[in-house]
Order: sequence, then C-alpha cells, then structure tokens
Amino acid sequence: MTRAPAGFQPLPAASPFNQLMGPLRAKRGEGSISLGLRVARKHCNSRGICHGGVLATLADLALGYALMARTGSRAGFVTAHLDIDYAGAAELGDWIQSEAEVQRVGSRLAFATGYLCAGGKRIVRMSGIFALPGRVAG
Repeated sequence: MTRAPAGFQPLPAASPFNQLMGPLRAKRGEGSISLGLRVARKHCNSRGICHGGVLATLADLALGYALMARTGSRAGFVTAHLDIDYAGAAELGDWIQSEAEVQRVGSRLAFATGYLCAGGKRIVRMSGIFALPGRVAG
C-alpha cells in the first residue's frame, strides 16, 4: 500500500532536508496538524525497519508543525530540546502518523508532547521544548 489514509494531503517540503525525508503528508484540523509518512526503502536501516533517526526527525517536525498550527506562526520554531523514547518499530510500507499536543506557549519557549503511531500502536513517545521565532536567547 502506497496511498495515505483519508484526509492526509501532500505537505510541501519547507527545506531540501524535508524533501529528502519525505514525501510527508499532513492532516489539518482547527489549530492542529498530524504529519504522516509511508516508510520507504530509503527510510530503513540494515535490519529492514524504519531507522531511529527518521523517527526522531519526524518527531521533531511533528512537534514543530503542531506549534505552528496552534499559534498560526509561519516563522517556525527552533528546537531547544527533543526527547524521544522508542517503544516499537515500523517496517517497510507501514504508515506512521503523529499525535501531538501543545502544552504551553510562553513568551520565549513553547512545549509540546505526543506520539508517533504505526499500525494502531504507539511506537515513539516524543516531547520537545522550542524557542519562539525571533526570541532565541543568545
């Protein structure tokens, strides 16, 4: 299966790196977004499962996009801290999608948590702290 689930539309690559990572899909709600990715051969490690680095990248993107959806910001957020716990794996052809929740958006920092899911199971727990655009401490 190569199609995305209903409601997921192509997400234009915001950078050359994101283009290499993709193709990414997005399902938008009011003030929310879920990112999705179909695991391709290029995403797999030598054991034939989705590489942990791909999952970490998808987690980082999913949390950042969730913050942008919640705040309406188009400037993006700068990752200050990313925490990942791997609780499962995704295989070639699996669909992975994010479930992200914004905890707090302060004057300088924003906090979000969530999961990456594949096959109806949570395979990654993720949380991040992000600096708001133009407010990075120096």
